[in-house]
Amino acid sequence: MRKRLFIGGLAAAAAFALAMVGMAVSATKGATPLPASSCSALQGPSSAQFIVATDLPLQGSSRAQTIELTKAVAFELKQAGYRAGNYSVAYQSCDDSTAQAGKWDAAKCSANAGNYVRDKSVIGVIGTFNSGCAEIEVPITNRAGLQMISPANTYIGLTHTPALAGEPQKYYPTGKRTYARVVAADDFQGAADSLELKALHAKSVYVLNDKEAYGFGVASAVQNVIKGGKLGLKVAGFQAWDPKASSYQDIATKIKASGADAVFLGGLECENGGKLIKDLRAGLGANFLIEAPDGFSSFTSTIKDAGSASNGMYISIAGEPYQFLNSAGKAFAKAFGKTVGLAAAKVNPYSNYGATAAQVMLKAIAGSGGTRSGVSKGVYNHSFTNTPIGNFALNANGDTNAGVISFYHVKGSQAPFLKVISPPASLVALAKP
Repeated sequence: MRKRLFIGGLAAAAAFALAMVGMAVSATKGATPLPASSCSALQGPSSAQFIVATDLPLQGSSRAQTIELTKAVAFELKQAGYRAGNYSVAYQSCDDSTAQAGKWDAAKCSANAGNYVRDKSVIGVIGTFNSGCAEIEVPITNRAGLQMISPANTYIGLTHTPALAGEPQKYYPTGKRTYARVVAADDFQGAADSLELKALHAKSVYVLNDKEAYGFGVASAVQNVIKGGKLGLKVAGFQAWDPKASSYQDIATKIKASGADAVFLGGLECENGGKLIKDLRAGLGANFLIEAPDGFSSFTSTIKDAGSASNGMYISIAGEPYQFLNSAGKAFAKAFGKTVGLAAAKVNPYSNYGATAAQVMLKAIAGSGGTRSGVSKGVYNHSFTNTPIGNFALNANGDTNAGVISFYHVKGSQAPFLKVISPPASLVALAKP
């Protein structure tokens, strides 16, 4: 999944990170806990040599998902006996959000990244959840050779084809990759979203974005696929919505005047998405087709904030639901679900992705020689089998070859699973700028 503000520059964060160049990690007599102001207490043996941290927004609309995700990572480390080969590993959950923002916060992301690179016992980070936060953290951790593995970021420019100038190279100032993700990027989601719009008989789509990297990226992917001409759809308009606006009636009026019969909401629900949906419904009618990506996948928040206006929406998520998981995925959901009081089918999909990121990290640490640079060597161009999301491989960019996208259809107070789409490579290629 997810996200960023178009920030003009990260000079301060970059300058700070220069001091971290070349920092090596070696086994110590006991890990130094990360600051309590941002992170939980250390979980695992107090004598652990290393720390694996998660960096997630634990406040705001995604809280239910991310809190469960931290528990899934903790579960995986406990199942491994807090061991990664010959190394003992403890865990800390760190929050990159603020109560005031109600989501990830740029200053918090920068501060967290600084804490990780300064603490020599931190050998890997599982995160971020939001792509905008990743844009801030990855250049900082890259200068220190610290590997990050995201269970949720989907913004294309973080790893491959750029949406903005200088991507993805600007995230890797050392020239070496230190960021990967176990979830499919938005070229897959954009292609699948376009296919679903076609399946729902849309002919003209108005594409909106919330001005964050994730929202702009996934919206651009949908626009690019449609403009590719293979689906017989057309783009009626492409514009941003202002998350601070008190009304979106003007956008609804523009959409209606454009002749569009569908709208795609590229962005985060927490960016005033509930109000946007309400105003679109008021101006366009109860039966107007509204589709959104995984930025709206916290169904409880989307339905709560948009009320009855969310009824009939279609929402995509990069990944597979429980019923499509292989035996390893179902086994994880069953075992983990018991520890948090959930039936296996009710475990949030991101929990499986978080646990998978933890497994990849532990395997890489085991063969790392106890160094940060050694961890990265165990991530890229490697295959991973029998994980909580099945079998997959990570390429030299840190991208997965598993591109399945799930769709859900909001009906009243629920959002039941609808279908999965594995978009063909020809459409995925069109999604890239």
